[in-house]
Amino acid sequence: MRSARLALKVSPKASRNAVTGWRGDSLKVSVTAAPERGKANQAVIDLLAEVLAVPRGAVRVLRGESSQDKLVEISGLDEAGLRERLPPATGLLPAAPD
Repeated sequence: MRSARLALKVSPKASRNAVTGWRGDSLKVSVTAAPERGKANQAVIDLLAEVLAVPRGAVRVLRGESSQDKLVEISGLDEAGLRERLPPATGLLPAAPD
């Protein structure tokens, strides 16, 4: 099964849930949930599932469960599919690998 990985920079306890742009190679996301007992991680999963139009079960945190810097994997999408589904509001996408 194909999958894509995405580095995130998460801002918990924000005023709204949103994908806010790029910081280097990491996608910046904000969630209203506090970083306690996995609430922020679940909010990140819910947000990405909604934005990328995939089931919540297709998104999982691979690394950084207790950090603002996370690596997530999205099952069912390849890198090209991931790029197509990220909203234009995120600005310029990082260059695709050659």
